Amino acid sequence: MDYSKLNGLIPAVIQDAESSEVLMVGFMNEQALAQTRDSGFATFFSRTRNTMWTKGETSGNKLKVVDILVDCDDDTVLVKVKRLGDGNVCHTGTRTCFSRSLS
Repeated sequence: MDYSKLNGLIPAVIQDAESSEVLMVGFMNEQALAQTRDSGFATFFSRTRNTMWTKGETSGNKLKVVDILVDCDDDTVLVKVKRLGDGNVCHTGTRTCFSRSLS
């Protein structure tokens, strides 16, 4: 993976493996991607807290990894997941972080 473009981070697009709905976008450093692969659960690097975190560690709404695809430039991953817990992914309590229209 090419971590050089965003100061050691890559975008991680999270997609429901069953419905193909885009659930969220997070960032991963090399360690977060390795932990995601090793644990089988989506783990990210928080830019604001400067630390790693696993989705659902406090809410219980974990994201079980089904597959990880890499884009053609080796600088973004698409993580296909199965939603666990109540199925809500966004910190606001909604199913997806993409629920508002720009217009």
